[in-house]
Amino acid sequence: MSTFFKADASEFLAHGHQRIALGVAYNGRHYHGWQRQPHGHISVQEKLEDALTKVANEPIKVMCAGRTDAGVHASAQVVHFDTLAQRPLRAWTHGGNMNLPDDVAIQWAHPVGEKFHARFAASARRYRYVIYNHPMRPALMDKEVSWNYRPLDVNQMQTAADYLLGTHDFSSFRASACQANNPIRTIHHLNVVAAGNYIVLDVRANAFLQHMIRNLAGLLMKVGTGEAAPEWALEVLMAKDRGVNAATAPPYGLYFVDAEYDTSFGLPKGPLGPHFLVPWMNA
Repeated sequence: MSTFFKADASEFLAHGHQRIALGVAYNGRHYHGWQRQPHGHISVQEKLEDALTKVANEPIKVMCAGRTDAGVHASAQVVHFDTLAQRPLRAWTHGGNMNLPDDVAIQWAHPVGEKFHARFAASARRYRYVIYNHPMRPALMDKEVSWNYRPLDVNQMQTAADYLLGTHDFSSFRASACQANNPIRTIHHLNVVAAGNYIVLDVRANAFLQHMIRNLAGLLMKVGTGEAAPEWALEVLMAKDRGVNAATAPPYGLYFVDAEYDTSFGLPKGPLGPHFLVPWMNA
């Protein structure tokens, strides 16, 4: 039985503080990733913390469910922060958004208990990598999708993806600079879905290594073009060597679309994004 419980905000008011969870969406094209950066590089975390600090009139630090790289987007990032400021939930959403740039938006705010942690309480994370598969590049979706002009065979890609399901050492799919202590991860599903001119790699796992999904995407696109057989995915996985894998796919087609938590926390849920895929993909 789960040890989590649904937070009563009044419990934390008695101790002079409360913990708030937020749902956040952002277009990552102009940011050096989620995490606050040195040397003046702009990050999503910096913009969000600065906006919330203005609302709270005190310094706010946030923790996210999954850090995203430069150029990567999110339709449903989850963060939390602790604050002494007593504000209605509307102040965190509307007030926060008034102080955010147009490409970052708070979607909801919800009081949670001290047992909630955006990163450590998440049981799974889900991303979608969106490929625009068309001979001509997509001017109106520039930096919002990945583009591959070669016809991609979805069935071959899915066959390759199936070799990667389960718990494995994903050293062949991690960045050389990845700081994770353990390369073992569990992929719960990796579905290759055709949606109009888009091909979507929908992947859910307990956690991800740095560049793991982009390296998965690079491998699957190489299989999709016929440059490699689906069985090559298993060879790459078993090699535990990043050098044998395909090139890393661009960041722009990658979206953080869900973080899963015990339902007792009562966090709001909406359709999985990104928004332009909702007519095709609602599950």
